[in-house]
Amino acid sequence: METSGSLLLRKMMVRVLLMGVLVILVRFAYVVTITGESCNRGDFCFFSLPQNLNLVISSGSSAIRSTSSSSSSGHDDLYTSRDWIQSVRFYSSIFQDLISDGYLSPESNTLCVETATGQDVFALRDIGVKNSIGISKKAFRPLVVRGQGHAIPFQDNTFDFVFSGGGRLGKSLKQLEFADEITRTLKPQGIAVVHVGATDTYSFNSFLDLFNSCSLVKMRDLDAPFDSPHVREFVIQKVEQVPGGHHHQNQNQNQNSGGGGNCWIPGYKRDLIRDAEPLIQEEPLKPWITLKRNIQNVKYIPSMVDIRFKSRYVYVDVGARSYGSSIGSWFKKQYPKQNQTFDVFAIEADKAFHDEYKIKKKVQLLPYAAWVRNETLSFEINHDPGKDAEAKAMGRGMGRIQPVTKSSSSLAGEVNLIQGFDFADWLKKSVRERDFVVMKMDVEGTEFDLIPRLIKTGAICLIDELFLECHYNRWQRCCPGQRSLKYNKTYNQCLELFTSLRQRGVLVHQWW
Repeated sequence: METSGSLLLRKMMVRVLLMGVLVILVRFAYVVTITGESCNRGDFCFFSLPQNLNLVISSGSSAIRSTSSSSSSGHDDLYTSRDWIQSVRFYSSIFQDLISDGYLSPESNTLCVETATGQDVFALRDIGVKNSIGISKKAFRPLVVRGQGHAIPFQDNTFDFVFSGGGRLGKSLKQLEFADEITRTLKPQGIAVVHVGATDTYSFNSFLDLFNSCSLVKMRDLDAPFDSPHVREFVIQKVEQVPGGHHHQNQNQNQNSGGGGNCWIPGYKRDLIRDAEPLIQEEPLKPWITLKRNIQNVKYIPSMVDIRFKSRYVYVDVGARSYGSSIGSWFKKQYPKQNQTFDVFAIEADKAFHDEYKIKKKVQLLPYAAWVRNETLSFEINHDPGKDAEAKAMGRGMGRIQPVTKSSSSLAGEVNLIQGFDFADWLKKSVRERDFVVMKMDVEGTEFDLIPRLIKTGAICLIDELFLECHYNRWQRCCPGQRSLKYNKTYNQCLELFTSLRQRGVLVHQWW
């Protein structure tokens, strides 16, 4: 039978043991949740790197096999895999070059963005840049803590050097936020190095537009051992600290968005217009055939260049009519989007089509008429003969608008009062120079009012690609040798309109 003294001793030993376990658990929780990357300081941690990892990386494939067989953790197997070691060697070479060029130093506070398993972080630490950490959606300690490129969990002006490899920025669905966060967390004069797959001058310039608070320092092409074999390396430097983390506009953007329509046209945009399908110089005798066939000749911007580095993708249908008229039948199905998601705006004043858009969750309807100012307008609907009962169907006639101050004697169809809005002003408030903006415009002759207004305000410079149906006194299909009396403009006036738009850097297509 145990004595009271032995029972007391046993209880004390149990309490000491429990206290020791509690201390271990608290310390473990601290390391994992707060300082998961601090195991290299000698703190307690369950996620230590293999002691002989440097030897493995330098020894080659024979060491890989011998070390992986003796590893006791899943991480050890990864650290000694051929792909992981090959990536570390690649990044080590990259970072050593950057040190030689003076863009990186052993004292740099360094961040690697969206690095799942931290090969680049390990390479930095291995060559002596000890204050290095990575972020990824899922932590991989001790190299990587939780964070994402579009929401970096560090304060402003924290890092001397930020690295994004593996084409991660190009794969992000939030590229502008990704670039903004890199800029925000960089110290003034800090260096960012980004590896992307920019393949042409268009994507190159789009990439630089994302970092318009930085200047390009250096660029070179690399052969990478993973993903896309051809990588373009951009070395950029933060040149201005903008309060609140917002970008400043560069000189070219100020020129583009200012008044007077004097768009600055870079060479790569001129190249696009040069390579586009030519305008039809001679008036077609059967425009309903010629213009429709010409759609097959259209060279879309995304079919010519890489558009991946635009900050946002926008499609504006001016005079949209029904959803199936052009948004559903043409833009959704035929326009080459390069897997990008577009914000779609439908501008349609005819109330007959409004209910249809209530169930189109991915289309924002503006139930007004695009016009040169905010005012009430007369809206005329010309019904096709015998189709009054189908007014809400596709057979509904086209609508024309006029200011109510004008005489309505020329309006022969159904006339309603609608609200017009300053379309140029709305466009300037809704999109930016760094967005990719596609527009279709079919406004029954109002293009001769809207386009000059877009040019005068500089809003025209925000449009990358325009599909414009120009309305003129064309030859009538029903009556050979007779022109339509509905419009008083000529084909030559339409041609002048298309030519002026291309001269201003807008890739405009003759639409039907």
